[in-house]
Amino acid sequence: MTTNNKSAIMGNFTDVNLLVKAAETIRDSGYKDFDVFTPYPVHGLDKAMGIKRTILPYFSFAGGVVGLFSAIGLMHWTGAVDYKLMIGGKPLFSVFFGMPVMFELTILLTALATFVGLWALCKLPRWYNEFQHDEGFRRSQDDIFVVAIFSDDARYTEESTTELLKKLNASDVRLVEASID
Repeated sequence: MTTNNKSAIMGNFTDVNLLVKAAETIRDSGYKDFDVFTPYPVHGLDKAMGIKRTILPYFSFAGGVVGLFSAIGLMHWTGAVDYKLMIGGKPLFSVFFGMPVMFELTILLTALATFVGLWALCKLPRWYNEFQHDEGFRRSQDDIFVVAIFSDDARYTEESTTELLKKLNASDVRLVEASID
């Protein structure tokens, strides 16, 4: 088992309301590098942690714009420039006849940009977590909420961080060293 210098003080919570209050208190105490691991999504936790809104909608919008303009460009190039074919007196290029193509390419590239953007923002695929060997951390996938304040934080000291989590009624407050197998 290889270890590196990253560590965290972790504490377990069983009550979701105490968890949200703890996240607000940790944020208000000035900690920036902390995370909360939960077995299910907790409404309001992002706001309590001070997490900003995601930029994922910008990826989606950019994909949609690229899809729309590529559809218009494709229709114009094929119908009015490369293969001019007058059929039934219709114009060589008309937006109205190309609505299905524009719609489909817009939706397709929006979906692809959203998928790729989400994976990039979440740094996926990630096959491990540095703290996966800690028993308390593993329980966060089942029935416990785990708050971790990382040693990379500017306000982090082992004593004050441990004391803060104990004051917030966390159980099993412990120092966990990161490891990667």
